[in-house]
Amino acid sequence: MDAALELVQKVPQPVQYGLAGVGALFLTTKLFGFVRLLLSAFVLGGTNLRKYGKPGTWVVITGASDGLGKEYATQLAAKSFNLVLVSRTESKLEALSKELQQKYPKVQTKILAMDFAKNDDSDYERLKELVAGLDVGILINNVGQSHEMPVTFLETSATELHNIVTINCLGTLKVTQAIAPILKKRKNGLVLTMGSTAGWSPSPLLATYSGSKAFLQHWSSALATELADDNVDVQLVISHLVTTAMSKVRRPSLLVPNARNFVRSALGKIGLGGFQAASNTYTPWWSHAFLVWVVETVPGIYGSITLGQTKSMHKDIRRRALRKKERDAKKQ
Repeated sequence: MDAALELVQKVPQPVQYGLAGVGALFLTTKLFGFVRLLLSAFVLGGTNLRKYGKPGTWVVITGASDGLGKEYATQLAAKSFNLVLVSRTESKLEALSKELQQKYPKVQTKILAMDFAKNDDSDYERLKELVAGLDVGILINNVGQSHEMPVTFLETSATELHNIVTINCLGTLKVTQAIAPILKKRKNGLVLTMGSTAGWSPSPLLATYSGSKAFLQHWSSALATELADDNVDVQLVISHLVTTAMSKVRRPSLLVPNARNFVRSALGKIGLGGFQAASNTYTPWWSHAFLVWVVETVPGIYGSITLGQTKSMHKDIRRRALRKKERDAKKQ
């Protein structure tokens, strides 16, 4: 201790003051980040959706027939937005459209069945034709696909690899190219894209999915800057697990909200941040935001520790999924 004190005393006083200033600035920044996190999670509300259009303004939602997409449609219909519902299964879209129109008679809906994995240019042309002349104020890029179960990259099938990249990346880009010109022309709008903590922190055994979400992170931040002068907001939504068919988690918990609560939070927290490492990105669910903040802030967690824990977790999930698959096969 005395040796350390003696060493410090040998450091010139201006250098000591400089180092103390850097330390104080670092701690102040972290404290400010934590206060902002608390305010965003529990006090502040995000951008009011009415900024993007009055009742009757149209919202385009991809992946609309199930999970988060269906919940976005339901909650936006309750707020008197008209809906363009895009997903793969026409029967599910028709059922959702009928359900929403019965519950909200003044809300109009249009549907488009398209398989994003096919990457068929004619589907995107049909989408452009469907929205022609509509006052579209919001685009929600929700369509996405993950792996059937955790799997190493080298064992990932060619079909699964192709579908994940085509749906998550190309599908999102091509839909945005079809819809964003409307938002730019009206000088007001919102592009909301579903991201993932898997795109923020690399996820071993979900490498392709993780990479696709990381791509969306950088693309969304760049697009936000490009469209800022046209008063079009672009936001990426960071989520951890939610109780949906894609996550295969059925029971909500402290870290796993159900779709209804997550979407309510996502629509209520637009633009509040909660993910300090990237612009135009927010983490709406409070426990997800705290998880991201801790991993970003505590030295040594982000990196090998997180990667190792994620790998172990996914290995365990894979073992259980394979056992279930074997049991199901024996029943047939």
